[in-house]
Amino acid sequence: MKIPYPCHRTRVKICGLTRPGDALKAVELGVDAIGLVFYPPSPRHVTIEQARAIVAGLPPFVTVVGLFVDESTASLREVLAQVRIDVLQFHGDEDPAHCRAFGRPWIKALRMKPGLDLAAAMAPYAGAGGFLVDAWQADAAGGTGATFDWRRLPAELAHQVILAGGLTPDNIGAALRSVRPYAVDVSSGVEAGKGIKDADRMTAFLKHVQRFDYERLSD
Repeated sequence: MKIPYPCHRTRVKICGLTRPGDALKAVELGVDAIGLVFYPPSPRHVTIEQARAIVAGLPPFVTVVGLFVDESTASLREVLAQVRIDVLQFHGDEDPAHCRAFGRPWIKALRMKPGLDLAAAMAPYAGAGGFLVDAWQADAAGGTGATFDWRRLPAELAHQVILAGGLTPDNIGAALRSVRPYAVDVSSGVEAGKGIKDADRMTAFLKHVQRFDYERLSD
């Protein structure tokens, strides 16, 4: 059997968690990472105390990603001093020097604004561990539930891409077949309400990802 490249299980991050029970359910279903939003304007924002409670209940080998939007160095360091954050996700207009300044692995979110050259946008952030590619809306930094045209993603960049933007149990299969990204990130698509995850929707989402991986390895 010819194994397609890259050969891997699609990694999954569920972002915008606000309750320990939702995080544990996500882990039970097989997610690789959870996302905690440290951006006060977001309805999924968590305080340091909430974040600590969520992280405290996690089993080993689950990656904790902290999402920040143009956060000051001092405020970000305050979070890192009090919460176990394994990977930083920069979701604003942060420059590469700021992203590198904290001595942690990091990923950069890029929103697919009309006309964006993705390869050119990625180039200055050569130190990133990956690029979260999200839908673009002028008045929001993310978590909008909007999708974008997946055909805009060059196939040769798929191994660096964490696909986000309006993913749901209903469209994740099509998204995976179109992009074949290294990982996917979902937030609003598995919610009962903003910041409140729905166990059935999380289950359905993970099942579609797992089915895609099985079928890909069987090609």
